[in-house]
Amino acid sequence: MATDQNKFQAIISHCKEYGFIFQSSEIYDGLSAVYDYGQYGSELKRNIREYWWKSMTQMHENIVGIDAAIFMHPTTWKASGHVDNFSDPMIDNKDSKKRYRVDHLIEAHAEKLEKAAGDALLEKMDNLIKNDDFPGLRDLIIENNIKCAVSGTTNWTDVRQFNLMFSTQVGSVAEDASEIYLRPETAQGIFVNFLNVQKTGRMKIPFGIAQVGKAFRNEIVARQFVFRMREFEQMEMQFFIRPGTQQEWYEYWKNERMKWHLGLGISQDKYRFHDHVKLAFYADAACDIEYDFPIGFKEVEGIHSRTDHDLGSHQKFSGKKMQYFDPEINQNYVPYVIETSIGLDRTVLLVLSEAYKEEDLSKDGKEDSRVVLSFPPKLAPIKLAIFPLTKKDGLPELARELMADCKQDFYCFYEEKDAIGKRYRRQDAIGTPFCVTIDHQTKEDGTVTIRHRDSMEQERIPMSQVKELVQKAIR
Repeated sequence: MATDQNKFQAIISHCKEYGFIFQSSEIYDGLSAVYDYGQYGSELKRNIREYWWKSMTQMHENIVGIDAAIFMHPTTWKASGHVDNFSDPMIDNKDSKKRYRVDHLIEAHAEKLEKAAGDALLEKMDNLIKNDDFPGLRDLIIENNIKCAVSGTTNWTDVRQFNLMFSTQVGSVAEDASEIYLRPETAQGIFVNFLNVQKTGRMKIPFGIAQVGKAFRNEIVARQFVFRMREFEQMEMQFFIRPGTQQEWYEYWKNERMKWHLGLGISQDKYRFHDHVKLAFYADAACDIEYDFPIGFKEVEGIHSRTDHDLGSHQKFSGKKMQYFDPEINQNYVPYVIETSIGLDRTVLLVLSEAYKEEDLSKDGKEDSRVVLSFPPKLAPIKLAIFPLTKKDGLPELARELMADCKQDFYCFYEEKDAIGKRYRRQDAIGTPFCVTIDHQTKEDGTVTIRHRDSMEQERIPMSQVKELVQKAIR
């Protein structure tokens, strides 16, 4: 299958070298599948989060946002089905004692095969998973000689289910403590607050509730950098609708969410929809938006028609009515729900994968190259870098004036050290779309040199126009 592991590893190395993403607790040899965002990674992540949040809550008059707690009453997860159903098929290697998630194990093997053979293997796997055929999954692994990466053997146990929720204790003393869970998704915080939001906001169906927050899953084989982690962030929106209209709204949100992705300036051929082979027990339609990462097409966002399962289950377990009175048809009903759920960390990786470029700039026999992150200006961690040509002759003072004028409106960076060429290269590597150089001509006529990251073209413009130029690019 088509992958570019060299590019993927280069992105991982680049993220550490330039302050985007670090291994968590690295000085203690790290914690597997947990990552920290550095000074530029945290800005990139915040910009993506705010872009999504604005697109949902500011650009839609009938969608509002909340911020629910991570800890929830344990019955929440019984009602949602997570206690009984939030499991993945796992298999252990008897020699290495290492545990694998079955689909990840087979997918990793499929990536090593030719595309046709890999696709055929994945199709067999999907059919077996759809039918909960665990013996068949084990046979498929053995038939394809899929080996444990540690022991190198095919000495596998039977396939069995493994619950992915983290549990912890709440209480002042151990004997009085009660077990609760770290939420494995943010959606339930929206569902349990459905009536609170609907009544206080005087919301009329159809309407949506959005949330961004941390979720936690005890992934046994967490891999592929920030693509699959144990602590991650979700951006979810639950859209409440009248029963019977779910197909119409499902198609609407499929189109709306694809428009959002394409709004990042990414080509349509880098995305595809993937319909679920096996629907969750509560869904009547579901698909993923997949992006062509260097490691192949992978899920970034899910769109699900969840019927009335969630509100209906919470009504049953809590004994509280989760109904809406619809004045247009003069009826009470439990609303149906269309969910859009996008992984923030996966979107960070998507944006990094799309932006990362290694360019050969050799010219006239002189060898040169650069690594550049071609972020959309609205997502770039730093929007404008300001460089005085020298540390004297009043140039730093002029540069500081421009810095003071711009930093209230967008993130700026100031640097005096090293030659201009080296400063440009550093900003290319962190994705800064514009660099401004203050030189001696600035003192004479008030103009500056502005350099465009992607084309590397330079032009003289009045210093008074710099802020407007950057703001226009961000918009």
